[in-house]
Amino acid sequence: MGLEWLKPGAFFGSILYAVIGVVVLLASFIVVDKLTPYNLWEEIVEKQNMALAVVVAGMALGVSFIIAAAVHG
Repeated sequence: MGLEWLKPGAFFGSILYAVIGVVVLLASFIVVDKLTPYNLWEEIVEKQNMALAVVVAGMALGVSFIIAAAVHG
């Protein structure tokens, strides 16, 4: 395998894709939050709605898998 991943182009490309992935994940959370009739963050953090937290975690994992597949090719 070697040290190809240490080349500046590959290293900074990986960092760039990671940042893009996090931004897309955050944007998808915001879109889902706006589409639901209540505030997801308030429901999860303040009211400790565990069922909603599991649903949002599933959404986050699903979007993460899609982003990873798109980046990987």
